[in-house]
This record gives sequence, C-alpha cells and structure tokens, in this order.
Amino acid sequence: MRKPIIAGNWKLNKTVEEAIELVEDIKVKTMDLDKNRMPTVVVCPVFTAIKSVADILERGKGIYIGAQNCYWEDSGAFTGEVSVPIIKDLCASYVITGHSERRQYFGETDENINKKAKAILSHGLIPIICCGETLEQREAGRTDDIVKNQIIADLQGLTEEQVAGSVIAYEPVWAIGTGKTCDSAEANRVIKLIRDTVAQVSSRDSADKVRILYGGSVKPSTIEEQMSQSDIDGALVGGASLKAEDFAQIIKGAMLVSSPN
Repeated sequence: MRKPIIAGNWKLNKTVEEAIELVEDIKVKTMDLDKNRMPTVVVCPVFTAIKSVADILERGKGIYIGAQNCYWEDSGAFTGEVSVPIIKDLCASYVITGHSERRQYFGETDENINKKAKAILSHGLIPIICCGETLEQREAGRTDDIVKNQIIADLQGLTEEQVAGSVIAYEPVWAIGTGKTCDSAEANRVIKLIRDTVAQVSSRDSADKVRILYGGSVKPSTIEEQMSQSDIDGALVGGASLKAEDFAQIIKGAMLVSSPN
C-alpha cells in the first residue's frame, strides 16, 4: 500500500519568525496523532526559513522539510539560484519542481523540470513533480493530452526505481488559489491517467508504487472525499497549509480514510 503524503507549500509567505511560530503550532496540533497511521507530512517554507524550521522539527521525527524549488547544477555562476546540495545541507528531504507558478511566471519548461528532478534524485532527495492544465486547456478538452505530455517529458530518462521513489502532484492550474476545487471523481480520473502514463513510460510496478497527490484549493472540508478515491495518495496544500489548525485538520482527515503501512 502506498503511504499517503500531505505536503504544505507555503509559497512566498512567512518570515523566519513567522515560520517558526507556524511550525511550532503544527507540531503541537499533531503531536498526539498515531504515528503509525499518520501520513507522511511535509512542510515547504521559503529558503531562508528552512534551517530554522528543520531545527524545530528534528529531521525524520514525523514532519519532513521540503524546498519549493531548486537549480539543476550543483554550483557555478548562477546568481540567485539554490542547488540541491545546499538544500540537502539545510536538512530538507523533498523538493517541489514544476509547480504551475514556476511554469507560468518564470518560464520553466518540462526540460528544466526534468533536469531538476534528476538533480534532486541524484542527491538522495525526493522530487514532488507537479503537472496540470490551465482553464483554457480544460475548456478546450485538452486536459488529458497536456497532462500526459508533461509526465512523459518530466520523467524522461529516470530509472524505474527513481520514478517509484518520486512523488507526482496533479494541480489543475484553474483550481490553485482560486477557491475552486476539482471534482474528486474527476481529479481521480486524471490521476489514474497519470498513473497509466507512468506505466507506459516506466513500468507497471513503478506506476503502482509512485505516490500521486491532488493539489488545488485543498481544504479540511474536501480532504476526506479526495482521499477516499482509488488513486489519490494525498494532497499538496497551498493556502490552508499557512493555518496550523486547517493543516492539522487536513492531516487528520486523511487519516480517517487511509491506513498507511
């Protein structure tokens, strides 16, 4: 059985002091949960807060740290970038790559995302590889083609073991930060399509093992229905991850409908 993941993407929010306050609150609100049933929980602060948050959480003890982005080269003349070795040195275990905001605002391509995924894996960290369609693409009936093509390109050259150890997040762009949530059955249909595409480009075994999350205005009120679907393995949470009570309720909601190993 695939162990669920609840990951919080804090985006460009929270100073170091605010990040410490938030993660301490999350820690308190989840400390009494059954660790054997608790999903893998990941928080992704801004780069400047990663080390401070990691120091509070004690790596590997219930809540993991993720970065929101990385560069694919280890070092060099790349002003303003942060490499995977530097992120690893900060005690992070996960790195988000391919988020729609990186694609939309910073011109990231599937080729870039593939390079980043390879760099993340080469240093023993876990990529959270995002994919998803815009509203215009959905209304044009192109959702399946867009998502399949993204997955094919983003996973190119990865071994079966690397694919199985990665995390994929389906985030319909039109549902991110809008308050709109993709219907759970439809989200599950697209995620099953992603899983079938993984089987085609890698193997059925890796497709069965890879964890695929839903992201897009995830809330405490939606998580149980989402997690009850056959192929949804968790959530990449945006705005609700900035409120300790909401994030804790999402974790608890996931626990009500899943029994991870």
